[in-house]
Amino acid sequence: MKKWIITMALLTTTLLSASQVIILLGPPGAGKGTHAVPLSNKLKLPHISTGDLFRSHLKNKTELGIKAKKYIDNGELVPDELVLDILQERISQPDCKEGYILDGFPRTYAQAKSLEKRLDKEDSLKVIYLRAPDSILVDRITGRLSCSSCGAVFHKTFSPSKNSLECDNCQGKLIQRKDDTEEVVKKRLVVYHTETKPLIEYYKSSDSLFEVDVNQRNKSEIFNEITSHLVEKAVYSQ
Repeated sequence: MKKWIITMALLTTTLLSASQVIILLGPPGAGKGTHAVPLSNKLKLPHISTGDLFRSHLKNKTELGIKAKKYIDNGELVPDELVLDILQERISQPDCKEGYILDGFPRTYAQAKSLEKRLDKEDSLKVIYLRAPDSILVDRITGRLSCSSCGAVFHKTFSPSKNSLECDNCQGKLIQRKDDTEEVVKKRLVVYHTETKPLIEYYKSSDSLFEVDVNQRNKSEIFNEITSHLVEKAVYSQ
C-alpha cells in the first residue's frame, strides 16, 4: 500500500511538471467515453470528447454545429478543418494548461500529424488503444445510454442504472444518442477501419501506444490496467 501511495505521488508530480496529452484510441463502443470520465477525475485532467464538443455546438446551433450535423447524423467523420477549429478553441482554455485527455481525436493520420505539430516539445504524449472485436461492438453501442447532465455512460444490459430512466450519479435523464442505431454503427465501424485503424501502427512506431484488451472484461479491471500503465510510464520518465 505504501509503495502504491508513493507511486501515485510520483505520477501527480510528473503530471504537474509537464503537459500530459493522453489519447484514448479504439473503435466505437470500445469504452473510450466510459473510462475517460473516471480517468479524468483520477488524474485531474479535463476530458475532451470531440463528439461531445460537436453535440454542444449542435445544441446551441452554432455555425460549426450546423456544418457538422450532416456528418454526425450519418455516422461519417467530421472534416478535419472543423474538428481542429473546435478542438483548438477548447484546449486553449486555462484548465488544459497541465494537459488533457482526448476522446474521439485524432481519427485520421492527417489529424494525428496536425495534433503533433501543435504540441510543445516538452509535452508528453501517451496513447491508450482499447482493442475489441467488431462482433461485440454493435450490441454495446445500440444498448448504450448516457446521462444528459454529467455524461456518465450506462448500458441497458451490461451496465444498467438502478433506475432505467435516471443516472445513478446525479439523477439526470438517461438518453440514447441518435447516431447509436445499428445502421449508423455499422457505417461508423467501416469508417473506423478505413480511416482510424492505421493510427495504431503510426503510434506504435513512436512507442507511444499501449494496448488494452477490453473484450469480456469488467470495467474496473480495464481501468486499473490503464492507470497502472500511466503510473509506470510516469515513473520511468523521471
